[in-house]
Amino acid sequence: MNNMQAELLIRERDDLPGGFMEIVIWRVPRPVRGSAHDYKYRLALVIGEVCVLRYDNEAGKGDHRHIGSREEPYLFSDLAGLIADFQDDVERWCDENAQDQD
Repeated sequence: MNNMQAELLIRERDDLPGGFMEIVIWRVPRPVRGSAHDYKYRLALVIGEVCVLRYDNEAGKGDHRHIGSREEPYLFSDLAGLIADFQDDVERWCDENAQDQD
């Protein structure tokens, strides 16, 4: 984060069958290049050591999400919306892939 002082707001990791879900959010003193808000975040679903779903705002790319190998822009509204959207995608991914895990 380019030596900026950041305040860790959330760091949660939940173990799931075959993997884990992690949410890490910092408040930063100025927006990350490409974003218009004062948060730096990484929300990930990892199954079998493969990141199958990730929301982040990498410097220069701004807010976006990865679903499998696809990357697409993400419209950030607020932290509650970010977490809800991620959890909805996690639930959808788990539902769609449940038969593969049986």
